Amino acid sequence: MNLTPKQLHILTRIRDLRIVRGCSPTMQELADELNVSKVTVFEHVEALIKKGALLRQPNKARSLVVSPEVELPDADRLTRLPLVGTIAAGLPIEAVEDRQRLDLEALFSSGSNADGNTFVLRVSGDSMIDEQIRDGDYVIVQKRNTARSGETVVALLEEGEATLKKFYRDRGRIRLQPANEAYEPIFVDHCVIQGVVIGVVRTY
Repeated sequence: MNLTPKQLHILTRIRDLRIVRGCSPTMQELADELNVSKVTVFEHVEALIKKGALLRQPNKARSLVVSPEVELPDADRLTRLPLVGTIAAGLPIEAVEDRQRLDLEALFSSGSNADGNTFVLRVSGDSMIDEQIRDGDYVIVQKRNTARSGETVVALLEEGEATLKKFYRDRGRIRLQPANEAYEPIFVDHCVIQGVVIGVVRTY
Protein backbone atom coordinates (compact mmCIF):
# COMPACT_ATOMS: atom_id res chain seq x y z
CA MET A 1 0.00 0.00 0.00
CA ASN A 2 1.61 3.25 -1.18
CA LEU A 3 1.18 5.83 1.58
CA THR A 4 2.77 9.24 1.96
CA PRO A 5 4.64 10.19 5.18
CA LYS A 6 1.76 12.48 6.18
CA GLN A 7 -0.76 9.68 5.61
CA LEU A 8 1.34 7.34 7.77
CA HIS A 9 1.46 10.01 10.46
CA ILE A 10 -2.32 10.35 10.39
CA LEU A 11 -2.80 6.59 10.66
CA THR A 12 -0.32 6.34 13.54
CA ARG A 13 -1.98 9.16 15.47
CA ILE A 14 -5.44 7.65 14.99
CA ARG A 15 -4.16 4.30 16.26
CA ASP A 16 -2.39 5.82 19.27
CA LEU A 17 -5.33 8.00 20.27
CA ARG A 18 -7.71 5.06 20.05
CA ILE A 19 -5.42 3.14 22.41
CA VAL A 20 -5.21 5.99 24.91
CA ARG A 21 -8.73 7.45 24.71
CA GLY A 22 -10.72 4.53 23.42
CA CYS A 23 -12.00 6.58 20.47
CA SER A 24 -10.72 8.16 17.28
CA PRO A 25 -9.76 11.84 17.03
CA THR A 26 -12.04 14.32 15.31
CA MET A 27 -11.09 16.00 12.04
CA GLN A 28 -10.33 19.17 14.00
CA GLU A 29 -8.04 17.30 16.40
CA LEU A 30 -6.16 15.80 13.46
CA ALA A 31 -5.92 19.26 11.87
CA ASP A 32 -4.42 20.60 15.09
CA GLU A 33 -1.95 17.68 15.16
CA LEU A 34 -0.72 18.41 11.64
CA ASN A 35 -1.05 22.20 11.87
CA VAL A 36 -3.13 22.27 8.70
CA SER A 37 -6.72 23.15 7.87
CA LYS A 38 -9.63 20.84 8.56
CA VAL A 39 -10.29 20.70 4.80
CA THR A 40 -6.76 19.40 4.17
CA VAL A 41 -7.21 16.71 6.81
CA PHE A 42 -10.54 15.71 5.28
CA GLU A 43 -8.82 15.27 1.90
CA HIS A 44 -6.12 13.05 3.45
CA VAL A 45 -8.70 10.97 5.30
CA GLU A 46 -10.83 10.48 2.18
CA ALA A 47 -7.70 9.42 0.25
CA LEU A 48 -6.84 6.90 2.99
CA ILE A 49 -10.38 5.51 2.91
CA LYS A 50 -10.19 5.10 -0.87
CA LYS A 51 -6.86 3.24 -0.49
CA GLY A 52 -8.44 0.95 2.10
CA ALA A 53 -5.99 2.03 4.80
CA LEU A 54 -8.65 3.71 6.91
CA LEU A 55 -12.15 2.49 7.64
CA ARG A 56 -15.17 4.57 8.65
CA GLN A 57 -17.68 2.81 10.88
CA PRO A 58 -21.21 3.72 9.75
CA ASN A 59 -23.61 5.66 12.00
CA LYS A 60 -20.96 6.28 14.63
CA ALA A 61 -19.21 9.44 15.82
CA ARG A 62 -15.39 9.36 15.91
CA SER A 63 -15.67 6.40 13.60
CA LEU A 64 -12.24 6.23 11.94
CA VAL A 65 -10.37 2.95 12.41
CA VAL A 66 -7.04 1.87 10.91
CA SER A 67 -7.54 -1.12 8.65
CA PRO A 68 -6.13 -4.39 10.02
CA GLU A 69 -4.53 -4.84 6.60
CA VAL A 70 -2.19 -1.89 7.24
CA GLU A 71 1.21 -2.53 8.80
CA LEU A 72 2.51 0.66 10.33
CA PRO A 73 6.30 1.07 10.57
CA ASP A 74 6.34 0.47 14.35
CA ALA A 75 3.52 -2.11 14.45
CA ASP A 76 5.89 -4.97 15.28
CA ARG A 77 7.50 -3.10 18.19
CA LEU A 78 5.46 -4.51 21.08
CA THR A 79 7.76 -2.73 23.53
CA ARG A 80 6.98 0.68 22.05
CA LEU A 81 4.17 2.28 24.07
CA PRO A 82 2.48 5.68 23.78
CA LEU A 83 3.96 8.23 26.20
CA VAL A 84 0.85 10.36 26.57
CA GLY A 85 1.83 13.00 29.11
CA THR A 86 2.78 13.83 32.66
CA ILE A 87 0.76 12.78 35.73
CA ALA A 88 0.79 14.65 39.02
CA ALA A 89 1.95 12.80 42.11
CA GLY A 90 1.67 15.94 44.21
CA LEU A 91 -1.19 18.31 43.63
CA PRO A 92 -3.36 17.50 40.59
CA ILE A 93 -2.35 19.16 37.34
CA GLU A 94 -4.14 19.57 34.04
CA ALA A 95 -3.77 16.46 31.90
CA VAL A 96 -1.87 17.37 28.72
CA GLU A 97 -1.17 14.92 25.96
CA ASP A 98 2.44 14.67 24.85
CA ARG A 99 3.49 13.52 21.38
CA GLN A 100 6.20 11.12 22.42
CA ARG A 101 6.76 7.40 22.76
CA LEU A 102 8.61 5.32 25.33
CA ASP A 103 10.45 2.34 23.88
CA LEU A 104 10.67 -0.35 26.53
CA GLU A 105 12.92 -2.45 24.28
CA ALA A 106 15.69 0.02 25.06
CA LEU A 107 15.15 -0.57 28.79
CA PHE A 108 14.35 -4.29 29.00
CA SER A 109 16.24 -6.83 26.95
CA SER A 110 13.51 -9.40 27.47
CA GLY A 111 10.88 -7.15 25.91
CA SER A 112 7.28 -6.65 26.99
CA ASN A 113 3.83 -7.70 25.87
CA ALA A 114 1.77 -4.65 24.98
CA ASP A 115 -1.88 -5.55 24.57
CA GLY A 116 -3.08 -2.30 23.06
CA ASN A 117 -4.59 -1.26 26.39
CA THR A 118 -1.34 -0.15 28.02
CA PHE A 119 0.18 3.31 28.08
CA VAL A 120 2.89 5.23 29.93
CA LEU A 121 2.88 8.39 32.04
CA ARG A 122 5.84 10.28 33.48
CA VAL A 123 5.44 11.09 37.18
CA SER A 124 5.71 14.65 38.44
CA GLY A 125 5.87 15.04 42.23
CA ASP A 126 6.62 12.93 45.28
CA SER A 127 3.23 12.11 46.81
CA MET A 128 3.62 8.40 45.95
CA ILE A 129 7.19 8.02 47.16
CA ASP A 130 6.30 5.50 49.90
CA GLU A 131 5.03 3.24 47.10
CA GLN A 132 8.46 3.59 45.47
CA ILE A 133 7.05 5.85 42.76
CA ARG A 134 9.33 8.86 42.51
CA ASP A 135 9.40 12.12 40.63
CA GLY A 136 10.61 11.43 37.08
CA ASP A 137 9.62 7.74 37.11
CA TYR A 138 7.49 6.25 34.35
CA VAL A 139 4.37 4.39 35.41
CA ILE A 140 3.00 1.73 33.10
CA VAL A 141 -0.77 1.89 33.17
CA GLN A 142 -3.35 -0.67 32.10
CA LYS A 143 -6.37 1.13 30.70
CA ARG A 144 -9.36 0.32 32.96
CA ASN A 145 -12.38 2.25 34.16
CA THR A 146 -12.75 0.38 37.46
CA ALA A 147 -10.35 -0.29 40.31
CA ARG A 148 -10.20 -2.32 43.50
CA SER A 149 -9.47 -0.68 46.84
CA GLY A 150 -5.74 -0.28 47.36
CA GLU A 151 -4.82 -0.16 43.68
CA THR A 152 -2.80 2.78 42.39
CA VAL A 153 -4.84 4.57 39.76
CA VAL A 154 -4.80 7.39 37.28
CA ALA A 155 -7.88 9.36 38.34
CA LEU A 156 -9.48 12.18 36.38
CA LEU A 157 -11.24 14.65 38.69
CA GLU A 158 -14.37 16.60 37.79
CA GLU A 159 -12.32 19.76 37.19
CA GLY A 160 -10.47 17.97 34.38
CA GLU A 161 -7.32 17.44 36.44
CA ALA A 162 -5.55 14.10 36.63
CA THR A 163 -3.69 12.64 39.59
CA LEU A 164 -1.88 9.45 40.58
CA LYS A 165 -3.09 8.04 43.91
CA LYS A 166 -4.20 4.88 45.71
CA PHE A 167 -7.92 4.27 45.32
CA TYR A 168 -10.29 3.56 48.23
CA ARG A 169 -14.02 3.71 48.78
CA ASP A 170 -14.64 5.48 52.08
CA ARG A 171 -18.16 5.89 53.56
CA GLY A 172 -19.90 6.53 50.27
CA ARG A 173 -17.12 8.68 48.90
CA ILE A 174 -13.89 7.99 47.04
CA ARG A 175 -10.60 8.58 48.83
CA LEU A 176 -7.55 9.16 46.66
CA GLN A 177 -4.74 8.44 49.07
CA PRO A 178 -1.17 9.68 48.62
CA ALA A 179 1.73 7.56 49.81
CA ASN A 180 3.53 10.41 51.53
CA GLU A 181 2.61 11.81 54.95
CA ALA A 182 3.27 15.34 53.72
CA TYR A 183 0.15 15.20 51.52
CA GLU A 184 -3.52 15.08 52.48
CA PRO A 185 -5.90 12.58 50.83
CA ILE A 186 -8.34 13.83 48.21
CA PHE A 187 -12.01 13.06 48.91
CA VAL A 188 -14.44 13.16 45.98
CA ASP A 189 -17.95 11.92 45.28
CA HIS A 190 -17.00 10.90 41.77
CA CYS A 191 -13.95 10.53 39.57
CA VAL A 192 -13.13 8.78 36.30
CA ILE A 193 -10.64 5.94 36.56
CA GLN A 194 -8.49 6.05 33.44
CA GLY A 195 -6.20 3.17 34.35
CA VAL A 196 -4.44 1.13 37.02
CA VAL A 197 -0.67 1.16 37.50
CA ILE A 198 0.89 -2.21 36.67
CA GLY A 199 4.55 -1.23 36.65
CA VAL A 200 7.14 1.45 37.27
CA VAL A 201 10.18 2.24 35.15
CA ARG A 202 13.10 4.25 36.49
CA THR A 203 16.24 5.32 34.69
CA TYR A 204 19.44 6.62 36.24
